[in-house]
Amino acid sequence: MIDLIKKLSEAFGPAGREEETARLIRREVEQYVDETFTDVLGNLYAVRKGAGAKIMVAAHMDEIGVIVTFIEEKGFLRFSNVGGVSPFVLLGQRVVFADGTTGTVAMEKLDDIKKLAFDKMYIDIGASSREEASTRVKVGDMAVYQSQVSEAGNRIIGKAMDDRAGCVILIKALQELKNTNNTVYAVFTTQEEVGLRGARTASYRIDPDVALALDVTLVGDTPEPLYPMDVTLGRGPAIKVKDTSVICHPRLKGALVELAEKNNIPYQLEVLVAGGTDAGSIHLSREGVPSGVISVPCRHIHTPGEMIDLLDLENAVRLLVAFLEEPVDLEKIFPCQAG
Repeated sequence: MIDLIKKLSEAFGPAGREEETARLIRREVEQYVDETFTDVLGNLYAVRKGAGAKIMVAAHMDEIGVIVTFIEEKGFLRFSNVGGVSPFVLLGQRVVFADGTTGTVAMEKLDDIKKLAFDKMYIDIGASSREEASTRVKVGDMAVYQSQVSEAGNRIIGKAMDDRAGCVILIKALQELKNTNNTVYAVFTTQEEVGLRGARTASYRIDPDVALALDVTLVGDTPEPLYPMDVTLGRGPAIKVKDTSVICHPRLKGALVELAEKNNIPYQLEVLVAGGTDAGSIHLSREGVPSGVISVPCRHIHTPGEMIDLLDLENAVRLLVAFLEEPVDLEKIFPCQAG
């Protein structure tokens, strides 16, 4: 699992430019499913066919990044954000473009660091002129944090755990899934970080009976966390109750809790007061889709040093496999969905 995490974390894949990540994932899953394909937004579908309920499981491939808006006369790059990038986290970091071009993020002179904003920052790629810089980077090119995965005991540190961790869970679940009567649509979605866009079109296409999103969530186990959270690294995957994008279907949340307890899988309950997941757009698709979320506790989200726990990942895989193998009685669990 560590090799897979490393491969996906270090892949290039800002929102709208997920092709490299999709290629890596497709190679991992295609022998374990009946069909793989992509759509016009770049969503990658891996389908395991069955006669039972139609289940959509979504994990987003994209990561936050920056986009070049202007190249100055001396070769410095002005930029804007792609997704939730903090200028204070970004300052002094190295970033890398799709072709391997790297740069350092710096700032103009500021009398008050509290006024730091993207319009006071630039990327230095070592060019001495606009002409030289333009041979390496164009306006509209995107870059992401340059960060390699490292191990810290049972913890893994690296960029884009949001949400390559969810992608790893979905890949491993497909590889370990033995017997299921359900039709499973594993969807590795695009552009979650800029508005849950890929999941919106994918759920409309699939029209699932029930759906799960796999994503990371904040924790409350660090010194003076921004938001108090009853979620701790290493104590199991979190079963979401609510975030700002979705109130999870209570029966689906209850089914996940029941499965976790039945299979002795450690779990936590999550109420996230800031942020959302692909479930936010999925549950509003067409006439509505009963939706839930399995979350991976993660420290330092949206930084180049996001931290997750391997045991949380392994137990999330166990919970997802248990859910996918269980027959979904639509009439009993979701009576409004039954024919």
